[in-house]
Amino acid sequence: MERNDQDLAFMLKYENVAWYDRSAACVRILDRRVYPAQIRYVECTDYRQVISAIRDMVTQSGGPYIAAAMAMALAARQILRQAAGGVDFGDKIDAAARELSRARPTTMEKMAHITQQCAEVAKAAMAAGEAPDEAVFLHNIDVINRRYAKSAAEAIYLVGQFPDKGTVMTQCFAETIVGTMVRECRAKGKEVKFICPETRPFFQGARLTASVIKDMGFDVTIITDNMPGYTIRAKHVDVFTSAADVICMDGHIVNKVGTFQIALAAWYWGIPYFVTGSPNPRHSTVDTVTIEERNPADVLDAMGVRTAMEGVKGFYPAFDITPPKLCNGVVTDKGIFSPFDLPRYFA
Repeated sequence: MERNDQDLAFMLKYENVAWYDRSAACVRILDRRVYPAQIRYVECTDYRQVISAIRDMVTQSGGPYIAAAMAMALAARQILRQAAGGVDFGDKIDAAARELSRARPTTMEKMAHITQQCAEVAKAAMAAGEAPDEAVFLHNIDVINRRYAKSAAEAIYLVGQFPDKGTVMTQCFAETIVGTMVRECRAKGKEVKFICPETRPFFQGARLTASVIKDMGFDVTIITDNMPGYTIRAKHVDVFTSAADVICMDGHIVNKVGTFQIALAAWYWGIPYFVTGSPNPRHSTVDTVTIEERNPADVLDAMGVRTAMEGVKGFYPAFDITPPKLCNGVVTDKGIFSPFDLPRYFA
């Protein structure tokens, strides 16, 4: 099988996102909380440890989906060993899928689809007398490969919106689309500069997005999260782009907190905002999305260094909502769609 992570940065290689190691009976996850300062992996020998790793932000952006899928392979192995003759295997693997899907509330619907698919593969393997963990692992590799291919298709349409020698502002860490968009720029011979807001409090933009872009040989500059409005004009930004955790069918975009304010600034300065991803039919309106609020203490320090006086309070919504009128197009594997016409994607 040809892998679609070829020529991508280190942290986008399949083994460096999340990987089920059958011989060691563990799921190995690259710890994105410390990358690139350290290259460290968290090893989970129980699928519930993967749930904790996802909640603790060991992996972020698209990483949790791959980690949860790999955790289902580990769960299949654990449950097979615990279930008496496999009698209650089906019920227990379904329960594991539900547990994993609830690791973070905002992405629960999409995660449930992924983990339940894995559960069905495991049950089918059991019925056929095959190893369920291996079947789930092979299923995951196929799914990841197709996901990377889909991202590569999105990148073709997205990069088509970048002028040669242009400047592009990103937000947070858009996972595979970052690598595939840079790879597409290289393939098209486009010289593009990138500007990445740091994305506090976990600094995904500074540590992850910028690292991928630099790793792949392109010009990249980091700014703090309160600089986009001025920077768009001062650095002649041509395009603002982000991925999305949820693209609702009514055109609202749920993404890393800070996306809304950059979209507002982009609209004010007259530059387009393109979001990448597929509309989610399980979210007909934005009202169906739960915005996760994380530990307020996380905003009171920066990379472990306290920045606020004791007794000061924090507030940490992990995502915000950008209305469709601020988005120029939803970039999908089928082309670019108006956020006001997303049902056409499924036509």
